[in-house]
Amino acid sequence: MGIFSNLFGKPKSRNPEDDFIITITHEWVRVEHPQRKTEQILWKDINEIKLLNTDSGPFLPDVWLVLMGEDSGCLIPQGAKGFDDVYNIVSKYEKFNFENVINSMSCTEDAQFLLWKRE
Repeated sequence: MGIFSNLFGKPKSRNPEDDFIITITHEWVRVEHPQRKTEQILWKDINEIKLLNTDSGPFLPDVWLVLMGEDSGCLIPQGAKGFDDVYNIVSKYEKFNFENVINSMSCTEDAQFLLWKRE
């Protein structure tokens, strides 16, 4: 019985990104987390998009998509359900910097990578 409980009885380990809830509408994106203040930004209010790398992983999210506006913003951890959907939307912005996406993905230190800025 011990071998079967080891194979089938282990609970699936959770990632820290699993606690983030990303909601996307045609007007805005919202990020909720049980231990953080809810963040929301209108798509039209985004002035700057960055990838923020930290050395906090794997126990905390270590790559964040940052959407910044004048008075609002959202931080979305890579790996959260909805991250890819938001990324697919913003990566279509004119002059989006894909080279900095690659630079971010090969970085293991604390760093920021500008992906887009409103002109």
